[in-house]
Parts: sequence; C-alpha cells; structure tokens
Amino acid sequence: MIIKSPRDNYDIVIVGGGMVGGTFAVTLSETLKDKGLKILVVETNAPLTRKQSQVGFDSRSTALSFGSKKILNDSSIWLEVGKKAEPIRNIIVSDKGRFGRTKISSEEQNLEALGFVVENKDLVLTLNNRLSSSRTIDYFTEAKISSVSPRANGMKFDISTDESSWSVSSALLVLAEGGRSSVCEKLGIARTHQDYKQHAIVTNVAFENGHAGNAFERFTDTGPLAVLPLRKFKTENRCSVVWSVNYHESDHILTLNQEALRNKLQDSFGHRLGRIVKVGKLDCFPLRLSVAREQIRPGIVLLGNVAHTLHPVAGQGMNLALRDMEALVKSIGKGIEEGSSCGDMRVLQRYLEKQADDHYEIIMLTDRLVSLFSSSATTNVMARKFGLLSLELFPSLRKTFARKAMGLV
Repeated sequence: MIIKSPRDNYDIVIVGGGMVGGTFAVTLSETLKDKGLKILVVETNAPLTRKQSQVGFDSRSTALSFGSKKILNDSSIWLEVGKKAEPIRNIIVSDKGRFGRTKISSEEQNLEALGFVVENKDLVLTLNNRLSSSRTIDYFTEAKISSVSPRANGMKFDISTDESSWSVSSALLVLAEGGRSSVCEKLGIARTHQDYKQHAIVTNVAFENGHAGNAFERFTDTGPLAVLPLRKFKTENRCSVVWSVNYHESDHILTLNQEALRNKLQDSFGHRLGRIVKVGKLDCFPLRLSVAREQIRPGIVLLGNVAHTLHPVAGQGMNLALRDMEALVKSIGKGIEEGSSCGDMRVLQRYLEKQADDHYEIIMLTDRLVSLFSSSATTNVMARKFGLLSLELFPSLRKTFARKAMGLV
C-alpha cells in the first residue's frame, strides 16, 4: 500500500520500485507470504498512472526469455502483463554482407514461444498497481535514501522527501535502483568498467510487412542490430530496434532527417520485412560492461543493473536480473526456515554462490559476442562464419545454445 511515512524498522527495504525492484518486492511478498515479513519499497518517482501508461508508437520495451515468463508467472505478474506481450516465435541471426545465418525456432524447442517482448509501461503499471494495493508491502514514493550506514544486525538509513525525513533500519537493504546508484556511491561500492566504444540507438520502427513473430539479430561491422516484434500500433507494423554503432557514427545518425534515417537503417537491416515506413523517436545510450566489485555485504545485496550492466546483445540483462531475483527469494526463504536473519551473510553468500556461474557465463557470452561481431578483422569474420554455420548444421548445438539464452539451463 502507498504510505505517507515509513515505520522505524523493516525486515527488507528495497531501493527502487521499477521493473527489477518492483518485481522482486511482489515476488518476495507472494512467495514468502506466510513468513510475516515487513517489506518497504522506496521509489523516487510517483506511481505511473493509467493515462501515462497508454501505449504510443514510441513506447519502449524489453525482451523477456521463456524462463523469465515462468518466473513472472509464479508470482502471477504474468497474468496481467502476458495479455499484452508479443511472442517471439523465431530468432533469425545473420552477418551483414557475409555468408552465415541461423534460425532458432520455438517449434524446434517445443515451446509456445522463445520469449516475449513486453512494453515497459505495461510491466511498470502492473507492478505499481500491485505495490499500491498490497497489504504486506509499504510503498513509499517520491522519496530517496539520503544517508546510509551499517549497524549490528543490518543497515540504518535516512529516507527523505521534499517535506520531511525519517530514520529507518532493516535487516536487509536491496539495491535495485539502476546502474547509477547513489546509495552505492555513499557506501563506497566500486565498479569495474569496460567501454565498448559504442552507442545504442533505441527506437521503434514501422515496416511495410508484419513481423510474424520473428526477431532478428543482425551483426554489422560496427555492432549488433536487434529488431524485435511489437504489437501493432493502430495499423502500423511495429518493431523495436536496438542499433549498436560506433561513437562517431551515432552523432551523425542523430542528425539525419527521416528519409536519410530510414535509408541508413534499411541498408544495415535489409528488406526482410519490406520497406521501412517510419522511424520513431531516437534515444541514445553509451554501451559498457559495468560490474559492481561487491554484489553483497552483510545486510546489503545488489540486483539488476546496479549489480551488472551488460551490452544489450542477446538481450540478457533483465533476464539475468530476474533469475537473480528468484534465487535471492529462495535463499531468504531457506534462511528464515533455518532461523537466520534476511541480511545474514550466510543467506547472501548462498545466493551469490548459486548465481556465480550464471553471472560469469552471461557476462562472458555478451562480452565475447560484442568482440566477435563488432569487427571486420579476418580472424573474427572466419570465427563467426564458423559459429553461425555450426548452429545451422547441428540442431543439438543450436538447441543447447537456445535453452541457455532462454534461461532454461
């Protein structure tokens, strides 16, 4: 429920009520509803209204794997979000201007879909509604953590709004406020960075032909180009585009008029869906691998981009965060059964050990894909030709790769 002021003490305080923090809070409260946990979500923004959440042509989206759908289904979030999600039936991977192509299909995997594209507003509105109506979660909006310090059995911090401030303590502080965490800075949690010297240009595009449930991962010499299926907007065949380009190229692209922009994107993507009819509003983000040096401390755990920000190639960021969230909920539940505090280091260490291999494999996968598919060097060209050809020729290899990407391994 929405509150005007917090209690003095909670079992778990979650900083950030967005897609990761909000999902974690709802899942935690439902999975461990018999444990009597006192949960607080602190969010800097006001809840999204239904009017604000109305879908427009430029609505931003996130690709969720089949494994992520299962996680959201367990907490019944998917019951609402799934009604508006666009299924990915096939993923077509190709290398621009070179031999090598493979197709991963839901039929081959014996699944209804490989994944789903969810518009962010749909997920956020669902989470806002669940947090606002929850009887077990205190939802404190338009507030921020102004100071934080460790105590004997958890963390102590000040929460402030424009009008007032409160001193609050908790057994566990969960940071899920995105890659630029002010609380991490206050705690001195350092990060390692690897700059890919690329920008991601994110936009929605209308094509002449419908996508038919196909998603495309198109590799070019300057970086990957992802085209993901979206539900139609009015009569327009809409897709979401994440276009990775070199720093210097992004500056030029952002200055192009509509016709030149369509031609530039058409040249990179090709005519798989016919002509590009319209390109929507452009957003541009620098791309880097950023990993927190400390994922846990006594009484603290990091989730989502604040823990690890990945290159968008293969769309693994949110899906990894959801698997982390699921593992953390299970570890907290087991800890409570053992008589441990939610922020006990044994509880958090068990979670981190469970997820360590997943973190390493996904970080290495995305990093190597960027290195391999963003270069015209002869050795890289030959390596990716061999890789795509291997996936195409050997169904068992393709199935193993697909199940890993879907979060089912």
